[in-house]
Amino acid sequence: MNRPSDNPTARVFFALWPKAAESRQLAAWQEPLKQLCGGRAMRGETLHNTLVFIGDVELYGLEVLQLAAQEVVGEGFALRFDEARYWGHNHIVYAAPRHVPQQLTELVDALEQRLAAHRFEFDRREYKPHVTLLRNAHWSDAPLPAMQPASWLIRDFALVQSAQRDGSTGYRVLARFPLGAAGG
Repeated sequence: MNRPSDNPTARVFFALWPKAAESRQLAAWQEPLKQLCGGRAMRGETLHNTLVFIGDVELYGLEVLQLAAQEVVGEGFALRFDEARYWGHNHIVYAAPRHVPQQLTELVDALEQRLAAHRFEFDRREYKPHVTLLRNAHWSDAPLPAMQPASWLIRDFALVQSAQRDGSTGYRVLARFPLGAAGG
């Protein structure tokens, strides 16, 4: 579905998009980590966990993406970010869960299956749940200090558009897709 053309496109991805109180829990990690690692903190209102990165899609394809997402069946779950980690290859400090809930893995798998069924191309790599906190950071292989765990209650996932504006990246939630109640 995503192919070069003269038609307008949107750069999109699927994500877990937290409520304001949930993102503030992780935003509180940024200042102490920035003091250790330097770098640039992501804006608190943009903190998210990418599920599947799609890339540029022609605008007419957005409706098909939403239809594919509506076909995903999954349960709501709790996601606990309890470790700060560093990727040296791209100088990113991020929050990660020590334990990845099975429902999260199943959600990503189901979403990828529906996207493939609708012939969408997407970034296929091993899924590693994380929330980017700092860019252009510098740290060693040593563990980062413990932080107050941040818990998100996941009841839906979102289709998000990424756009450059005034030299920074802005995000717009285009649609949300509910998940079923756990055990229900």
